[in-house]
Order: sequence, then C-alpha cells, then structure tokens
Amino acid sequence: MNLVENLEYNTERPKLFIPEYGRHFQKMVDHAVSIADREERNKVAKSIISVMGNLQPHLRDVPDFQHKLWDQLFIMSDFKLDVDSPFPITPKEVLQQRPEPLEYPQNFPKYRFYGNNIKRMIDVAIKWEKGDMRSGLEYAIANHMKKCYLNWNKDTVEDSAIFAHLKELSDGQIDLAPDGESLTDSGQFLKNRLAKSNRNGGGNYGKKGQRNNRGKKRY
Repeated sequence: MNLVENLEYNTERPKLFIPEYGRHFQKMVDHAVSIADREERNKVAKSIISVMGNLQPHLRDVPDFQHKLWDQLFIMSDFKLDVDSPFPITPKEVLQQRPEPLEYPQNFPKYRFYGNNIKRMIDVAIKWEKGDMRSGLEYAIANHMKKCYLNWNKDTVEDSAIFAHLKELSDGQIDLAPDGESLTDSGQFLKNRLAKSNRNGGGNYGKKGQRNNRGKKRY
C-alpha cells in the first residue's frame, strides 16, 4: 500500500526543459548545479557533456556540435549552472527569441499548370541579350510549357496556344509565333509519359492492352 501511495506521476514532477534527454539527465544537471565546489562542478559538467555526445554519435562531425551541447546543458540548468564553458555562453534571451516569420510567396499565376518556375525562367530569359543563347532558352521554355500543359490537359495542344501564353507571361517580350518555330510533337510527350508510367509499374494491363485483374481481391 505504501508503494502505491509513493508513486510519482509526470504531471506532478517538474517540467523538463529538454524532454528528449529524459528525467535522469535532468537530475544529473540539477545535481551539477547543487555542487558547491567549482572544480568538482566543472568536472561533472564535462562528464555530462561527454554522455550527451555519446547519445548522438551521428552528429559528432557536425560543425559547432560541442557548442550546441553546452547550450543545451545551460538550458537544462535554467542558466543556473556556473561553470567554465569552452564556448561563449549564449544568453537566455537570445535562445528564447522567436525567429522572424518567413514571407510566404504570394504568386497568383493565371496559368497555374505551368508552375511558378516557368515564370522565373521567363523573367531570366527577358534579361538576356538577344542572340542564339536567348533564342535557345526561349525555345526550351516553350517546349517545357507544352509538356506542362499536356500533363494538365492530357490531350493535345497547338503550338500557337503555347506561343500566345508565352507572349502573355513575358509581357509581349517573347514572341516565337512569327519565327515559325515548331515545338516537340504532342504525341512524343504523351509517348514518353506512357513509357515512363510503364517503367514505374503503372497500370495492370496484359499483352493486348486488356486489364489484368488477377491477384485483386473481390468483395
């Protein structure tokens, strides 16, 4: 009966600063804080750092790994541990400072099936001087746009439509229609996509295109 009455629950215990290390580690740090002799306290702190490193051997070669361990040691001691750290002690305020929120890219493209990278490629091409390299890049962009279009539409598309979209997305600075350029045939894109799907095991079809239901459960 006494054993049951003396049971401790985590909800009644002090909150762990870094739960990943567990409560026994926290007790080791608390013990180090309570040591009066500074030399002995430094010795115990280095022993704790050694054990912390052994728990994460895969991070031994990571730059500033030891500095990170010492920061974690001070965090677990609530910055009450007074020892000689081989690294500058990071202030508590700095470690608790919240990072600045990242700006989420606000892009609302008219033709979402092309993706944002196409618009970035077009913006780069516009900055290039006119010549063979720019012409080659414009043609490559148009071909990739056609491929993206077919992934979305899964049918066919005329080159004139791709040229019109490219001209619109480039604010009229890239116009391949008057040059009489011809993009890769739609059938070739669809053929490559089908071949890739077959290599990846897509589709349960037999030799003559008949669907193979063998091995499927019936309910």
